[in-house]
Amino acid sequence: MHTNQLLYISKADVAAVGVTMADVIEALEVAFREKGEGRVEMPPKPGIHPGGGDNFIHAMPAYIPALASAGLKWVSGFPENQQRGLPYITGLVILNDPETGLPISVMDCVWITAMRTGAATAVAARYLARPESSVAGMLGCGVQGRSNIEALSHLFPLETVMAYDVDAAAARRYAEEMVARTGLEVIVVSTPREAVTDCDIVVTAGPILKTPHQTIQAGWLDAGAFASLVDFDSYWHPDALLEADKFCTDDVPQLRHYQEVGYFQEIPPVHAGLGELATGKKPGRETPAERTMTANLGLAMDDMAVAPLVYRRAVEKGMGTWLPL
Repeated sequence: MHTNQLLYISKADVAAVGVTMADVIEALEVAFREKGEGRVEMPPKPGIHPGGGDNFIHAMPAYIPALASAGLKWVSGFPENQQRGLPYITGLVILNDPETGLPISVMDCVWITAMRTGAATAVAARYLARPESSVAGMLGCGVQGRSNIEALSHLFPLETVMAYDVDAAAARRYAEEMVARTGLEVIVVSTPREAVTDCDIVVTAGPILKTPHQTIQAGWLDAGAFASLVDFDSYWHPDALLEADKFCTDDVPQLRHYQEVGYFQEIPPVHAGLGELATGKKPGRETPAERTMTANLGLAMDDMAVAPLVYRRAVEKGMGTWLPL
């Protein structure tokens, strides 16, 4: 342990250290079980909103004793960045030594955020989707569109992805890349409904909006399907959400916090948090015909489950840059 230094791990190095999606899913499964047993410390994330609109910068602290992980993600989401040729999501993770409190690493958060968000969808799907699910609908073909399908393909016999994006060129690029990367059949569709109806698993991953655009209507989601709302309820009409037999979230207190500040104004009653599903305290899918949903808000705990994996691999491989404290 370098007591007077911290390891800076760049965006390129974080992606190159060799942590796999399977590693990330496994770490999140442990974290959610620990959460379900009440052994994770994670206050709801406070945020600031420079420039107003849907811009945010959030502070996301968490401590997971079982993973010897303590730290914080400082993450921003600025929807207009796409017009500037900049990423929507940017930020840093700070990892601390849980025994001394000393900061031991600062790392870029973009790769971690993408991977853990996809992994959280897959962990939820493990409890809520039909195990034989083979067709996924993906609405929003950006970073999350890629990582969510990658994660789901680890746990389900996926064959086909119906891909929709408001930007048709983005959907075409997505299809080319994902076919090469995953070997799945990726069909670009021209209407949102084609990425919902006849799909076993539906993921919505557009920008997070306080006022949902309510594109997905009642009657679109098939009986027996599972939906992961990566972009809050931005894509969904309230009547479509109310068709859910089980509406879950990764963190109930945080969902309530978001409702207080104006999000999630018309959603069904919450059936369970993912920690309750992971520990068996609440049932997941119970019949093949149930419509199930999770609105995963993205938890500090997810990032803090992955950051130590990245840090340890970087140290082992001599990657990153040591900086004096």
